[in-house]
Amino acid sequence: MDGAGGDLRVGDELREQEEADGLDPLMPPQPGSKDDLESLLQERGTPSAARLQPPASGQVPERPLSTSASKGGRGRGGRAARPAAAVIQTGRRPPDVIAEPETFFSYLFFHCSDTTSNGQADGHSEPIDTTMAVEGDDNGEEVEEEMNDAAKRKLTSKVWKEMKKVKIDGDWKAKCDYCHKILTTGPKAGTNHLAIHLKSCTLRKLKTRDGKILGQSSLKLSAKDDGTVGVENYTFDQEYAREQLGNMLVLHDYPLSIVDHAGFRRFVHALQPLFKLHTRNTYRNDIVDRYNVERKKAVEYMLVVQSRVAVTTDMWTADNQKKGYMAVTAHFIDESWKLRSILMRFIYVPAPHTADVIAEQLHESLVDWNIDEKLMTVTVDNCTTNDKAIELIVDNIGKKKLLCEGNMVHMRCCAHILNLIVKDGLDVMKSAIDNICESVAYWTATPKRWEKFEEMAKFKKVKITRRLKLDCKTRWNSTFIMLDIALPYRAVFERAKQVDKQYVYLPDDNEWEFATDVVDRLRLFYEITELFLGTDYVTANVYFPKICEIKMKMRHWATSSDPIIKEMTEQMNTKFDKYWKDIQGLMGIATLLDPRYKKQMLVACFAMLNGVEPGSYECTEKVDGIVASLHALLEEYEVEDDAYQPAEGTIISTTKAPAIMNIFHDIVAQQRPTAAKVQGEIEQYLTDALVPYVEKFNVFDWWKVAGTRYPTLRKVARDIFAIPVTTVASESAFSTSGRIINEHRSRLTSHMLEVLMCSQDWLRNKYKDAHKGEASFWTCLQDIQEGMEDLAL
Repeated sequence: MDGAGGDLRVGDELREQEEADGLDPLMPPQPGSKDDLESLLQERGTPSAARLQPPASGQVPERPLSTSASKGGRGRGGRAARPAAAVIQTGRRPPDVIAEPETFFSYLFFHCSDTTSNGQADGHSEPIDTTMAVEGDDNGEEVEEEMNDAAKRKLTSKVWKEMKKVKIDGDWKAKCDYCHKILTTGPKAGTNHLAIHLKSCTLRKLKTRDGKILGQSSLKLSAKDDGTVGVENYTFDQEYAREQLGNMLVLHDYPLSIVDHAGFRRFVHALQPLFKLHTRNTYRNDIVDRYNVERKKAVEYMLVVQSRVAVTTDMWTADNQKKGYMAVTAHFIDESWKLRSILMRFIYVPAPHTADVIAEQLHESLVDWNIDEKLMTVTVDNCTTNDKAIELIVDNIGKKKLLCEGNMVHMRCCAHILNLIVKDGLDVMKSAIDNICESVAYWTATPKRWEKFEEMAKFKKVKITRRLKLDCKTRWNSTFIMLDIALPYRAVFERAKQVDKQYVYLPDDNEWEFATDVVDRLRLFYEITELFLGTDYVTANVYFPKICEIKMKMRHWATSSDPIIKEMTEQMNTKFDKYWKDIQGLMGIATLLDPRYKKQMLVACFAMLNGVEPGSYECTEKVDGIVASLHALLEEYEVEDDAYQPAEGTIISTTKAPAIMNIFHDIVAQQRPTAAKVQGEIEQYLTDALVPYVEKFNVFDWWKVAGTRYPTLRKVARDIFAIPVTTVASESAFSTSGRIINEHRSRLTSHMLEVLMCSQDWLRNKYKDAHKGEASFWTCLQDIQEGMEDLAL
């Protein structure tokens, strides 16, 4: 039989022989086994001279079946001797039939390129030897010897990263790690010819890309954002997959022990059998190493950042560990005028948490991140301990290194102020809403009661849009939410009184009307608080107008005929006046620097705060005070130096007018006092027309482009707008830490906790910016780091 029939006959004979040998004909040998093409050709009786000679087109070579005597030469324990001719050693059995030349050589290409970065088979520990024809004596003995330390120090060329020295017949030779070709080496030979060989090495080109060793390429389906599915090349990368697994553990608070779970390991093997899973200790070390690298780059970046940095900090005690931790978050606007917020530290603070201990830990963090001398403000909650700690930090840094001698460093959390203001008011009317609180508590106590409440709502044809929620006594907004949810279900509560005799907390009509009035009054506080809690947008410029709006509302509430509302307003006004006076200057400057507002908004705000006419002397005096504070602040900023400074030893051509004009402007700038330049910038900015008011206005974009006309004022605006008016950025870290330090992970060390917390925050920022299609803070750091390395080379 010839043609295809001959192929089938030979294939059947080979498979019968494999079954006789005890091998599964459907399963290839495991990578790293000792089977190779040469020993297989010997076994099947192919003449040595014709082993690498492809048969003529259309012919099928006759391959006699192996004898029992040849089994020991190709068995899994035995190995045939290597001849001087080219030998291909692979971990896979070659195809049963080699009918065409292209089939044979494509097989060689496929198996020579199927290695990973460490020269091993993907997913296995035994190396695959991809040896090509070598040059030299056929009888030469290749011996690898351990080189002494002195000899190793001499191997400084980069070529030795991809080659190694071997001794053949007593002489040292260079052996390529890819094609295993033997080249001469020695003091007189140099390394240029070795570098030339690496550039022309075919196997090196197949196995590497941009200096990185690759595995075998394949095709994969990829889903795009628009829902379409495409096909793209895919190369499995063990190191990249290992890094992504570590990121997953950090990003989603997974325990490190998940990599040891049998179910997880089987799942990963089903997704990618080539991926090699390591132990939890290995991934822990990977996470710590990656954190150290990212932290080092971030600290180096903060050293050269041009803007000042605002800081928020807060304290938290872990329930499981009974330890206190401090979160420190940095806020600044980078060179591209993007607001950045990063978690710098998550520090264990030993008890007692006194002002001295807090100040010491915070000052140490500022010094470690190189922002102690470029500190703008520190936003903290309102307590005497924090007040004293801020004073100590100012003394430790030095008043001369801070703006206005440190008088603007202390920022009180406005969300905390609003919480204290409303809480004092709610304490007065607590008795008036007790029945509503008890009603909510009664019907949410058990699942059976809630099911009964839902049945009554269906009977009254009231749609349940939000589940009843009990308030938290320490947070006023939870009380507002509780009342706001309960009011639409008034008819259901009245029905419940008729159905359930044990329910005795039904509010009367006056209590329902009072609760409705309270919700309407507190809605403004709730909306403003939600606005201030944002961390992705600037809040300093809208702070002053919103606070003044609250003051105007409370002045109106004071005229209420309801004695409870009137008493509530008096308590809230007292607390408002206590805290507002400390921060209205700095936030007034932020309002002044909004091109939509300027002095006109300040006039309106002070008129509203003091209850006077906009043109009154009192109002004018307050506005002039804010402008004077801006003058004092600008005098401490240096004007951007764009002056022309010729290099030493160079001669300026008299025909180049721009160079002459640069020198002229430099002389004029030196003769003009700095105060006059600052005065001119402020006056020009204030006299320019207002930007038409729009609700969604990006103040960063305006100062980035139009603000170039006011160089010094532009620097001030960049630092002022980065100030957060709440500590929510630091407090949000504690909601995450509560999941990390659960009862199953209470043995985490304080250092490992900081590594996980900070790494998670950095990864979230990175992925968030990547989803938006923008360059993230960390990708910018990576670009800077690569640029510095290129310059060093």
